[in-house]
Amino acid sequence: MADFLTGMRISSSGMAAQRMRMNTIASNIANINTTQTPEGGPYRRKDVVFEAMPDAKNFGEIITSTDPHGSFQRVQVTDILSDRKAPLLKYEPDHPDANADGYVAYPNINLMEEMTNMIQASRSYEANVTALQASKDMALSALEIGR
Repeated sequence: MADFLTGMRISSSGMAAQRMRMNTIASNIANINTTQTPEGGPYRRKDVVFEAMPDAKNFGEIITSTDPHGSFQRVQVTDILSDRKAPLLKYEPDHPDANADGYVAYPNINLMEEMTNMIQASRSYEANVTALQASKDMALSALEIGR
């Protein structure tokens, strides 16, 4: 049985996941011209992986749940993957990171794609805020009935 706190927990998990996605996108945009990292080579684009998890209050509820597919699901970031695409090579022989042929390896990041992903994450975050506000309004209305 779900209560209004279940809806709030699910909405908050969505907001936390979208905030992580926004941070990852911001990191991608900030490092669009980073040619050297501590690991060596250009910055690699990062992307988050979401996963639906059963909504439970604690580990004991997860273990004792008899119907894991019938319960409500919350979203969780399970991994942050690095892009495996080859870097973009630009001919800049005067650049300090240029190789012997004069090419510099830049991250393979498409600014338009990142901006589109950022708008999508922002809209998803706003949808979760709206759902949270609706849960809160319903709880307040229920309290008003009891007066």
